[in-house]
Amino acid sequence: MTVTPHTDTIVESAAGAAAHSGALACLWRTEDDTAAFAQQLAAQLQALPPDASVFITLHGELGAGKTTLVRHLLRALGVQGRIKSPTYAVVEPYELPGLPVWHFDFYRFSDPREWEDAGFRDIFAAPGLKLAEWPEKAAALIPPADIAINIEAIDDTSRRATLQAASATGRHLLQALRASP
Repeated sequence: MTVTPHTDTIVESAAGAAAHSGALACLWRTEDDTAAFAQQLAAQLQALPPDASVFITLHGELGAGKTTLVRHLLRALGVQGRIKSPTYAVVEPYELPGLPVWHFDFYRFSDPREWEDAGFRDIFAAPGLKLAEWPEKAAALIPPADIAINIEAIDDTSRRATLQAASATGRHLLQALRASP
């Protein structure tokens, strides 16, 4: 049985207004819940204009479920075949109709020269979806995220995810996720 993610606002805006704050909390009791959330997020991403640029960062301890969420999201977006973790390559690109996607894993990132040499500046300047695990390892180089997703393992199967929007695009996506069934 799939549980609909819990979507109460968990952070009020500085003004304390009733308007959406740009935060969303989800409880995923099983991996199926994570997959269902990824489907909802994919639907919202696919509804964006073709020239949109979205940057989502994923935060959490090792084993929290960052890569699992990305794999479910990529499948929901239409990626066929093997989905590899970019832990050693730093980035894995995916060409989808109307939505290029880059999955970054900065866990082993240590040399800022690698940023320029690999052309990451050009990738972040281009339209498409950029997903980054361990963004704090490249914090001085990456742009601000549209949405930051913090995933916390509660037990072997349950996860608590907190999504924080930091841009108009991020707030739009979170508002659409709140409204989705």
